[in-house]
Amino acid sequence: MSFKSMLLASSAVAALSAGAFAQDASADTNDDDVVEEIVVTGLYTTNDRIDTATGLGLTLRETPQSVTVITAQRILDQNLDTVADVVVNAVGVSVNEVDDVRNTFNARGFEINNYQVDGVPLAWTLAGGAGETMADVSIYERVEIVRGATGLLTGAGDPSASINLVRKHANSKEFTGYVSGGFGSWNNWQVSADVGGALNESGSIRGRAVVKYEEGENFIDLFEDKKAVFYGVIDADITENTLFRVGASHQEESPTAPAWGALPSWYSDGSFAVWPRSQTSSADWTYWDTQNQNIFANLSHTFSNGWEIVFNYNWLRNAEQTEILYISGQPDKDTGLGLFSYPFKDDGESIQNSFDIQLKGEYGLFGRDHEFVVGALHSKQKLETTTFDALAFPAPGNFNEWDGSFPNPGFSETGNLAVDMDTKQTGIYGATRINVSDAFKVIAGGRLASWDRKGVNYSPEFDFGDDGVFVPYAGLLYDVTENHRVYASYTEIFQPQNAQDRNGEFLAPIVGKSYEVGLKSSFLDDALQTSVAVFRIEQDNLAAVDPGHFIPGTPFEASRAVEGATSEGFEVEVIGQPAEGWNISLGYSLFEVEDANGAKVNTDHPRQLLNLFTTYRLPGAFDGLVLGAGVNWRSKNYTDANNPVTGEPFRLEQGAFALVNLMARYEINEHLSLQANVENLTDKTYYSQIGFYSQYRYGAPRSYFVSLNYGF
Repeated sequence: MSFKSMLLASSAVAALSAGAFAQDASADTNDDDVVEEIVVTGLYTTNDRIDTATGLGLTLRETPQSVTVITAQRILDQNLDTVADVVVNAVGVSVNEVDDVRNTFNARGFEINNYQVDGVPLAWTLAGGAGETMADVSIYERVEIVRGATGLLTGAGDPSASINLVRKHANSKEFTGYVSGGFGSWNNWQVSADVGGALNESGSIRGRAVVKYEEGENFIDLFEDKKAVFYGVIDADITENTLFRVGASHQEESPTAPAWGALPSWYSDGSFAVWPRSQTSSADWTYWDTQNQNIFANLSHTFSNGWEIVFNYNWLRNAEQTEILYISGQPDKDTGLGLFSYPFKDDGESIQNSFDIQLKGEYGLFGRDHEFVVGALHSKQKLETTTFDALAFPAPGNFNEWDGSFPNPGFSETGNLAVDMDTKQTGIYGATRINVSDAFKVIAGGRLASWDRKGVNYSPEFDFGDDGVFVPYAGLLYDVTENHRVYASYTEIFQPQNAQDRNGEFLAPIVGKSYEVGLKSSFLDDALQTSVAVFRIEQDNLAAVDPGHFIPGTPFEASRAVEGATSEGFEVEVIGQPAEGWNISLGYSLFEVEDANGAKVNTDHPRQLLNLFTTYRLPGAFDGLVLGAGVNWRSKNYTDANNPVTGEPFRLEQGAFALVNLMARYEINEHLSLQANVENLTDKTYYSQIGFYSQYRYGAPRSYFVSLNYGF
């Protein structure tokens, strides 16, 4: 589909949407004039102001990009446990499960590498090797996903999306919270609590704490897991206009027998290898322990003229310790013999310190008030990984009867410093929203970014970066009516990368441009919101797998630079309450991405996604009963490679499929509720990842979880 065709299709959808609801629409709440933030609980929509895209503190309708917010109510209703759980249910975002710990996220045809917490950029390890994508969301109030480039704030203008994790804060002066416990499939159980309130008589000092513990097994043989989460925050009103916030979080996860990689794709005769869903490639002695820690402090002050200054400090530590096993090769179909083992042990740690300051407010010009923001951020990440050589590489034996009793080969006591890498990033940015008229707004800004990385990464010493790179940002918004706002935005892409080619050379930074136009509408006193967006992304130097080639001296696949990678597509989202007691979230996205020669790029992620989840509170005699259902549909995805036995081209493909989910909650009284969730109701067999190192992984079969919640 051409870009013009998608634009026309999206315009048609927008017109139909406007026509269908115009007669029932009521006046817009005029969000431009709202000063105080109003937080409404129990909804799938939010009118909170967000900083993820521009830093100006705009509502979703004021932001000239596609934004999806997964609220606390949505997290509760769908029993979403991890960041990956949230992302897979967001509009236009897909997830590939690399193994039992790592995941990659993709939007608009490209991998997501930009992450924030309370608007401050985070540095994650590759594919979340320290458990970042499996981080528990119980400590977050909501998750914001801004699709498209956000280089204005994040520094690196990744064109896919930026994921912002918004922490829970100590906002309440009343003692409030909940305790919860539950159990589910594969002997999984968990307990959690979230409590907060005033710590002094006046309520000027408030605290909040979240704790959670869970453990259980998995549909994959041998796997067991334990996770503990702790979070605490104190909010202190130093004066009426000055707020000081300090807090910390700690998560540790201890999976035993985790898979490193997935399942072999071919038998030794060249035929495709089909394994049971429960098959593991791990051993009973393996482990992959991770820790995620964060200490933060925030000071904000509002001056008498309404301007606000904010200081942030974040200390972030992501660490992992492993003894894991990788199995590769092509086994004999009958005997199960012929595989190779690669035992691995390492101890890795990433520590990031970041400081940022931001000033924002209003100024008068030509008889109108306008908004501005200026800010600066400096961060430094130190990443170290020590590996330990295996003392033996025994053959795995009969993989057809694999039970994980593979002998531990032992590892050397002396480690090798395989990764010792320092990454520094500094950025100065500014943006303004000019209110040309009541209906027409212009947003303009830019960031001056510097980035440097040096050290070693399973390779010879390197030192590279860029200084003084300017990343512009522009947006236009026009109110067609009180309820319908059209917008357009443009930004440039600058994304440093540590991908290496077959010669061990690092690829140049990704550069390009991102365009987006759309329509955002509200209906029924803002209870129901819709958005339609059309986008085009142009990139050079995009890293793609170089099939059959490895980085010299490492076991890692080499990359090649793709020139002229262009992604075009559109997204539609409907979210809110069409009627009293009825919550709905519906999203559909489509894109195509090709290089300059017309070859498809990043085909291991689906081109089309549809996400639907809805709940309804029954009236009358059934009051207190909430029923919900949803479906996640994704189109086919595939990886082209060569059969390692025959040498002939082979396409490993996952066809289009849908996962159906159900929920029910009964509110026994105003404090106590019982909830049940069923995932993959039809027990669909599907691949959650294909082609990574010529292997594949199954997605989870049908499962259930039942929880009892007491709120106060």
